[in-house]
Amino acid sequence: MDDNILEMDSDNDDFDESRLGMIHEEVVYPEEFLPTYYGIKAEVSAKTANLVEYNNQPDSLFFNDGVRSVDFILVYEDEDMKPFDKKSAFKRHKERREYFEGCLMKMGLELEATPSVHGDNLMYVKVHVPWEVQRTYAEVLHIKIPIEVNDHVDRSPIWDLFDWITKHFKPNEKLIKKEVDHYTAPYQKHHHDCFLKMDKERFFTPSMRSRMANFIMCRAPYEIRGNVKKFGITKLLNSGVYKAAYPPHDCRFNVKSTVESCPNERYLLYKEWAHPKNFYKTQPLDLIRKYYGEKIGIYFAWLGFYTKMLAFASVVGLACFFYGYHIQENSTWSKEVCDPDIGGKIVMCPQCDLCNYWILNSTCDTSKTLTIFDHFGTLVFAVFMAVWVTVFLEFWKRYQSQLEFEWDTVEFLEQQEPSRPEYDAACVYDTINPVTGVQEKVPFTFCGRCFRISIGIGTVLFWIVLILASIVAIIIYRLAVFFSLSIKLKNPGNFTTLEPLKEYVTPQMATSVTAGLINFVVIMILNTLYERVAIWITDFELPRTRTDYENSLTLKMFLFQFVNYYSSCFYIAFVKGKIVGHPGQPVYILGKYRNEECDPGGCLIELTTQLAIIMGGKAIWNNIQEVLLPWVKNLIFRYCTRVTPKKVEPPRWEQDFELQPFTKLGLFYEYLEMVIQFGFVTLFVASFPLAPFLALVNNIIEIRVDAWKMTTQFRRILPEKARDIGAWQPILQWIAILAVATNAMIIAFTSDIIPRLVYYWSFSVEEGYGNHSMSGFINSSLSYFNTHDFSNATVTDAVERPPNITICRYRDFRFPPGHPRQYQYNMHYWHVIAAKMAFIIVVEHVAYLTKFILASVIPDVSHTTREHLKRERYLTQAIIHEVRLNLVSKRLKPVKDDLSSHMARNDNDDDELELSEY
Repeated sequence: MDDNILEMDSDNDDFDESRLGMIHEEVVYPEEFLPTYYGIKAEVSAKTANLVEYNNQPDSLFFNDGVRSVDFILVYEDEDMKPFDKKSAFKRHKERREYFEGCLMKMGLELEATPSVHGDNLMYVKVHVPWEVQRTYAEVLHIKIPIEVNDHVDRSPIWDLFDWITKHFKPNEKLIKKEVDHYTAPYQKHHHDCFLKMDKERFFTPSMRSRMANFIMCRAPYEIRGNVKKFGITKLLNSGVYKAAYPPHDCRFNVKSTVESCPNERYLLYKEWAHPKNFYKTQPLDLIRKYYGEKIGIYFAWLGFYTKMLAFASVVGLACFFYGYHIQENSTWSKEVCDPDIGGKIVMCPQCDLCNYWILNSTCDTSKTLTIFDHFGTLVFAVFMAVWVTVFLEFWKRYQSQLEFEWDTVEFLEQQEPSRPEYDAACVYDTINPVTGVQEKVPFTFCGRCFRISIGIGTVLFWIVLILASIVAIIIYRLAVFFSLSIKLKNPGNFTTLEPLKEYVTPQMATSVTAGLINFVVIMILNTLYERVAIWITDFELPRTRTDYENSLTLKMFLFQFVNYYSSCFYIAFVKGKIVGHPGQPVYILGKYRNEECDPGGCLIELTTQLAIIMGGKAIWNNIQEVLLPWVKNLIFRYCTRVTPKKVEPPRWEQDFELQPFTKLGLFYEYLEMVIQFGFVTLFVASFPLAPFLALVNNIIEIRVDAWKMTTQFRRILPEKARDIGAWQPILQWIAILAVATNAMIIAFTSDIIPRLVYYWSFSVEEGYGNHSMSGFINSSLSYFNTHDFSNATVTDAVERPPNITICRYRDFRFPPGHPRQYQYNMHYWHVIAAKMAFIIVVEHVAYLTKFILASVIPDVSHTTREHLKRERYLTQAIIHEVRLNLVSKRLKPVKDDLSSHMARNDNDDDELELSEY
């Protein structure tokens, strides 16, 4: 009885079922409509788009009928316009293209082709996603649509008092108006009316329609031979069937569109975001997200937030730098190095087998420069940066959760992300899904997956070993250049007269600068080669979703880049000059190459030089490349492709074709550049307090350069959904943890802060200076060596020994010659080692404890965002409850009517019976 009622009621037209959308019913579509690998049958007939002439409306983004919007553009070279002898080569291209376009039209898309106005052989296929197809794929792609206006006020009136200041640092609100915030829910086609009422043209944004069109084209087949099915616009682009595929810009970047309905979002982005005059303004993130999608929006949101946090770190770093500059002239130990009566009379031992003796005050300028970076303020700054990086990551997570709510990506889970078409095409093995328990196909077995992962790991390790080999080669270069420069720049016969060149260029400095430049060149070359290898490995592993693909590629690229960029810095900070022995018994690498030593001032200045070269060189190179490369490419492309002079203004899609394509990994490289910079700012900041400031300046330029090239030099980027910054978040957290250890060890083992503190508090009084003082530190930090004790196996004996020189000095804490334990470590050395180890343990524990407390105190989701989420869930549940009540009422209404009519008939029968009896 109930089943019959339900079946009858399902045909009742009186009840409005539109608000059933929040019940999340699973709608099953026929295979021939949804683009899947197995959905399109082989019987699809080849069909091309309707050919129409250009209507001389360059700003129009509609078909020639002026009604249907242009949601995507396909560009191909017309085979019929080719010479006769070349037509056969393009015959297969034509067959594939016609079959592909026939499949697109069978899937519901509408196509219209227009020839180029430049007189070349290019054809532009305009793709339109009809209304019914939009509704279907909005549900397939889990696109969220507004259900109610957000009436929650989350702004405190106190902030309104600062509007007269902050408004000058915001985009012009008259041009970029603040959008009304809405509560949203995933769209469902059969219950359209439960969402806010909007026009069809505004219901789904152009970026949403572009996503739908691309989703279909990535899964539409272009050739079927037996059981083999080839599909996807990506393969057609790679094989040359199509020249390009892209969504169109809505207008020119510097001129508004003449079409009244055009929102001119590209023009607004250029004027209020990409133009260099707006470098001090905040970014219009909502408009960026609306025009380019959540993936681009979350990148610029992260970059802007990172830049703001760098401003605080830069203030402290500059204070640390200027403090060092202030104490430079008053530093006791640098005065001793430069003093002719102290440093000018200390003869230093040769630092290599071919080197000569040298005077300590030849490093006077280096010592003064080192004072700027190597002082007690650096220790305070390193501790501050350990706290700063934790605060940055925790508050970014809070800000990210706010963007997730505002941009409707809170429920964007992996299950909602469609699998990659390359993955679907390779699925041949049956397996049971552990989550759903349903049988599904996978591209490989467990053993096959292990094999692919092993190949990937092995390849990555091979390239890492290749990097380490290049580092060893650079070390050997350092040794060879240092030997050569030591002979040329040092005069063994005169220790007091120094040539002008030798006052500014020391062997250590020249070696560090040239080695840093060579290392930078090697880094850029290896980057170019490894990028292709990493992409090939990731393609071979065949990840299921686009997010899985990017996370896998991210991990591979960052492991390589980490070793590539940071290996030389780690070598200088923790290896160079640490295991060198003493002049009479030096340590050799491979029994042949003598391990290089640090300058008497320490290796910190070399590490600072290396960081400045890599950070500065990388920033300058990347910005020049990002500005000039696309501009020059576009200029050359326009010159080479334009056959006839421009007689009429080309349409919008043809102007976009002359721009550079934004590759699918373009945003990945932007992230990689910033994360590598983040590593330099955090991992080695103890040696270079100016790193945050340089990063701040670079990022301010980087934001505008990226915005400029995206709005002016690139075709419109295909909008993609993204909830967060993906695999970069754990990488940043891992760098933050490692940064505490590296900075503590830099201060302990690379800097001279700990030896100075030990001398100041322990040994200065013992050496007869009365109160605690730094006087005599240089003499205390240099050990004595008898020149007659050089080994006969060393080449140093062949160097002419200056007359009357029997003792030379070297940097270490060892007993002097003649002592029963000569050339062995003295008690001063063990005091310093104990102090260094104690410093590392204390600083690391304090820093990690502070990081843990801050991470626990700062919630990942703010109170305001939690209230918004609760409000949205409440509204969703209220609509569900209302829908179910209406459904129950609708189904019970026929039963009530039947009972009423039945009772009425019984009453009438009784009345008739009474009348008859009467």
